Amino acid sequence: MKKKDINYFKKLLSERLENLLAEASETVSGMTGEITSFPDPTDRASLEADRNFMLRIRDRERKLIVKIREALERIDNGTYGICEACESEISIKRLKARPVTTQCIDCKTKEEAVENALGI
Repeated sequence: MKKKDINYFKKLLSERLENLLAEASETVSGMTGEITSFPDPTDRASLEADRNFMLRIRDRERKLIVKIREALERIDNGTYGICEACESEISIKRLKARPVTTQCIDCKTKEEAVENALGI
């Protein structure tokens, strides 16, 4: 992979990581604020549903943060863009679609076919 491509993905991943960390911080500060008492149980249930939804989103983002950090480590150690299964180069097109990917499209397709066959 060319140096300019590596720099592009490093910048892209770093910016995404910063955004996710900032959003997570805002969520924590927003949820630790003042507790409001609702006389109507429906209003309280709505608030709880919104909070649960937000927490599920943040959990998915937490997992993405881990993947972004791992991708940045691969950039630093020179293995970014190399398929972990077959060790061939992952296409730039695939990396642009999913910068945290660790597999080329062929290996990922095979993995998903096996998972579907096993019902995983």
